[in-house]
Amino acid sequence: MRAVEARLRAEHGLSANDFETLLHLSRDAQGEMRRIDLAARLRLTPSGVTRLLDGLEEAGLTGRRNCPADARVTYSVLTSSGREMLQRASCTHAAVCEELIGSHLSPAELDDLLGLLARLPGGDEFDAGCCHGGADTTT
Repeated sequence: MRAVEARLRAEHGLSANDFETLLHLSRDAQGEMRRIDLAARLRLTPSGVTRLLDGLEEAGLTGRRNCPADARVTYSVLTSSGREMLQRASCTHAAVCEELIGSHLSPAELDDLLGLLARLPGGDEFDAGCCHGGADTTT
């Protein structure tokens, strides 16, 4: 994770949590999530996710939307700038994964690993293209 974090910071100014936040938001059809659900996914406290999202909002990568049905609920929304940043950062993330994992495995072993990962909970969200030089891990 240190290598991933270092490259994301150096090349995009993002922390690993920033990247993961953008990734979670991108996986929603509308590009939004309730902030409390995002906090749970990121394993952060509500105040921790607020600090994280404040920085992403300041950078223009996310926004917020209030729920019309419940004033206590706030959604975090991925902006078009956030989608563009995620696409660029995904290339970096994939390159680091390839360097750290892929360089130690044969193509057949990588295929086996991808098959095993797909069987794990949440494995259907894993994009095999990112380990074989694909540029977009958000589809």
